[in-house]
Amino acid sequence: MKIPFLDLKSQILPNKEEYVEIIKKVIDDTAFSSGKYVDEFETNFANYLGVNYSVGVNSGTSALHLALLALDIGIGDEVILPSHTFIATAWAVSYVGATPIFVDIDETYYTIDYKKIEEKITNKTKAIIAVHLYGQAADLNEISDICKKHNLFLIEDASQAIGVEYKCNLGDGNENVKFKKVATIGDIGTFSFYPGKNLGAFGEGGAIVTNNESYYKRIKALRNHSQTERYVHSEIGYNYRMDGIQGSILSYKLNLIDNWNVKRNEISEKYNNKFKNLNNLVIPKINPNSTHIFHLYELSINIPLKRESLIDYLNEKGISTGLHYPIPIHLQEAYKSLSSIYQNDLEITNWAANSLISLPIYPELTDIQIEYIINCVLEWYNLQ
Repeated sequence: MKIPFLDLKSQILPNKEEYVEIIKKVIDDTAFSSGKYVDEFETNFANYLGVNYSVGVNSGTSALHLALLALDIGIGDEVILPSHTFIATAWAVSYVGATPIFVDIDETYYTIDYKKIEEKITNKTKAIIAVHLYGQAADLNEISDICKKHNLFLIEDASQAIGVEYKCNLGDGNENVKFKKVATIGDIGTFSFYPGKNLGAFGEGGAIVTNNESYYKRIKALRNHSQTERYVHSEIGYNYRMDGIQGSILSYKLNLIDNWNVKRNEISEKYNNKFKNLNNLVIPKINPNSTHIFHLYELSINIPLKRESLIDYLNEKGISTGLHYPIPIHLQEAYKSLSSIYQNDLEITNWAANSLISLPIYPELTDIQIEYIINCVLEWYNLQ
């Protein structure tokens, strides 16, 4: 049996006719760059998240870049973020001339370890980027408190966490809490709609969300060459517009995302039930303050040098797997100038790079495929 790590064809096929009609409508209206379909998506997305403003852009990387620009972060500034994430989170910091400062991750949930943030704060620190990784939230209550204490901006990178809800402490002295969707809690939230995301475009796409009107207005201008009116430009701007086809497709898919996320949770429960009692295989843990949408299903292998053995075994059985992320950002060639700083740091980040394996998890997996994946993992485990 062949099981790909990601099967976009199986996602598209049930609604293929609808997608074709959506694209035809955009063609008929020649609404290719920005336009009414992007406007509609921005409204729909803001309503879905419960946030005041949403701006569609051409990628998640662009979204992060514009978020930092809107906060006037630039040369000489420092931004705190995890090294265990996709490198685009750090790219955005570098794009504005600031320095990324890497913090280790929590050993249980794999998101940035809030307990290690304050030791990295200096008088140059301007913001923290909380990456909501693999489908659940970072510890936003604690990170928000740190930001308030040190007068820092909080940017939420929610590219892997669309629809995740976080149990916010309202700070009213009465221990009241409220569940809010991630990306709406900090100063600015960003998303990627890369095709492999839970909410994926038919190409590249991204969005920035905020409740701050001034940030919104500046971001909306920056993505379109900073035009205040046609051929009038207030500052250096960018061509980061979302195109009409992506806006229209994303609006349609937005109606399906919650059901897809439920199916991902159902698959994760099936995996967990079979793997939870296996020594040296650790199933994903869910933060009690966060829901989980299982953008990725991460097993950790605590048997030295055995991760490659499992990958090879599953590959022989026709099952594709993923590694997220085998080379931490601080060890990438692009950031070699910073690597020496972290030689004796980021212990859990380095462990995760060598221990985590991603199993297939997407709503279109059949019960037969799920059972086959489980049985193959168990077969490998029994051979060890």
